[in-house]
Amino acid sequence: MSAETEILLCCLLWAHEGCGASLSAYEDGVLALLTEHGGEVVDRAKSDGKDGHPDEVQFYRFASPDALDSYLNEPRRQQQAAERDRVIARTELFPISFLPAV
Repeated sequence: MSAETEILLCCLLWAHEGCGASLSAYEDGVLALLTEHGGEVVDRAKSDGKDGHPDEVQFYRFASPDALDSYLNEPRRQQQAAERDRVIARTELFPISFLPAV
């Protein structure tokens, strides 16, 4: 992937009460589609979701804006919108850049 066109994103996800495991299961399924659209999961972490913290944090890399659009419009992903709404209370998605490791 070219650093000039690639998109790096962070996604914070909060589950509806009692749906932490279901959120992770949903994400397992939709994130499996990323590679078909020029994307990859760079890293993924889970928390206990307590004190307002997100239940899951994900970092993605997409080859281009078109690759991201392709993933967001993926029919198999869109077909799971009801499940997403059932398990995910809140999502924050924003662009990032990685810092060198110290």
